[in-house]
Amino acid sequence: MVASANIKSRILLVDDDEFTLTLLSRILEKADYEIIQAQCGEDALNVILMQEPDIALLDINMPGMSGLDLANHLRTETAIPFMFLSATSDTEIVKQAVEFGAVGYMVKPVDVLNIVPTVEASLARAKEIKQLKKSEVNLTSALASGRETSMAVGMLMAKFQSDRQVAFDVLRNHARSNRRPIHEVASELLQAEETINQFKKLFSAK
Repeated sequence: MVASANIKSRILLVDDDEFTLTLLSRILEKADYEIIQAQCGEDALNVILMQEPDIALLDINMPGMSGLDLANHLRTETAIPFMFLSATSDTEIVKQAVEFGAVGYMVKPVDVLNIVPTVEASLARAKEIKQLKKSEVNLTSALASGRETSMAVGMLMAKFQSDRQVAFDVLRNHARSNRRPIHEVASELLQAEETINQFKKLFSAK
């Protein structure tokens, strides 16, 4: 999935080795990616404030802020996906990279023929994860809305001695007549009930 001529994927390369930076930049630019560079973690943090990349390729072993430290910042403070570049393929390091949430891993010295396919695969994986997270957010929101509506229906049933279908129809019709989402009206009903209950406690205390 090489970026199109109109919309180029932006890749942040972070490595203290100038030769590696130059090599990766040339190869990825030829594959029609937009490249930004940083030679340390601190510089990378400054760069992403001005140009947020679609993915960051991080060298694990760097002086000062390591690639793992930088990845932890990206994971907790941003939504930027990242992959690692390391001089070792040690199982423990790879396991740690996975635990940090890396979407890809390359070993130095890099295999020139594998650079573009590895980056493409990592970008595709990052996109899948982003879509999954979006779906989870939408699902969570939908479930929350459904719970609010169900609770409001139950409250109306208790207050007006009606069955569930009648209570739901009244709630839905009220929402429609006011051109508002049903879960929004349900939420307001629940909040109003909570407020009334608070006043009941105050009067009981007198």
